[in-house]
Amino acid sequence: MPDRWDCLIVGAGPGGLSAALYMARFLRRVLVLHDDTSRTLRISKTHNVPGFPDGVAGPDLIARMAGHAVRFGAQVREAEVVSASRVENMFEVRTREGERISAPTLILATGLFMNQISLPRDVHEAAMRAGVVRYCPICDGFEHSGDRIAVVGCDEQGAKEALFLRRYSSDITLIPRAFDELDARERRDLEQAGITTVEHALDHLELHDNTMLVYLREQEMPLVFDVVYPALGTRQRTQFAQSLGVVLNDQGAVDARSPYGTSVAGLYCIGDIVDGLDQISVAMGHGAIAATKAHNYLRAMESDGARA
Repeated sequence: MPDRWDCLIVGAGPGGLSAALYMARFLRRVLVLHDDTSRTLRISKTHNVPGFPDGVAGPDLIARMAGHAVRFGAQVREAEVVSASRVENMFEVRTREGERISAPTLILATGLFMNQISLPRDVHEAAMRAGVVRYCPICDGFEHSGDRIAVVGCDEQGAKEALFLRRYSSDITLIPRAFDELDARERRDLEQAGITTVEHALDHLELHDNTMLVYLREQEMPLVFDVVYPALGTRQRTQFAQSLGVVLNDQGAVDARSPYGTSVAGLYCIGDIVDGLDQISVAMGHGAIAATKAHNYLRAMESDGARA
């Protein structure tokens, strides 16, 4: 293992692994650290990755990408990073085990957590594998064309997701988790689109024969859906970016230009923590950009050192 790294990457999703591949092919000593919680690992199958028209399972995609990066010289290690700091011109990350690792460039590909519906973990994961619970209408709305679709979360985000999914099915129902008033414009738009808005709050859900039974408060009989989309928001994992001095926007994301560089020299942010579109293809592009910018940053440092 190298005594000194050129680049550290935190996160081994599509963004981090794309960056690792590029850095390795730039002949840079690159180490990827990850806690094995990439959101992609929970995807049963996606058809949104270019080149996989029959779809690809998330774990298979990550395994292929990790193997690709390692083949060209990247090192990938499972370790939970608990802090990141910058001393002079070096970044230092510390792992849960107390190891401290340094490099002059750092790429954060830390992703996000989804706010999930209330189901026992094993039931929730089974529903995701069966495609009965989905969290990304852009990713897989196409696969549910004509299905009975429920969107859980009766606020602006829920209304937007219901209206987006209306393109794929005429059977869309918006369900409040705990009733929140929609404004007049949102109600008008939903009504004009033929979307049913339930006035009773969600009580609980039950997975049954590849369908989801949705029980509402004060209602005896459940509603039956082929797929449920929770619209409950996400939590971006930006704590390391913040601790290094990166300013977040009102949505809790880093600036859209962060793959090109941040206010902290040598630091790049990519993937779902960046303001924009949370998609695998976008994260891959971010990884390519950040790695190229990091490589050029290192070249400039090396040139300065040679002149000195």
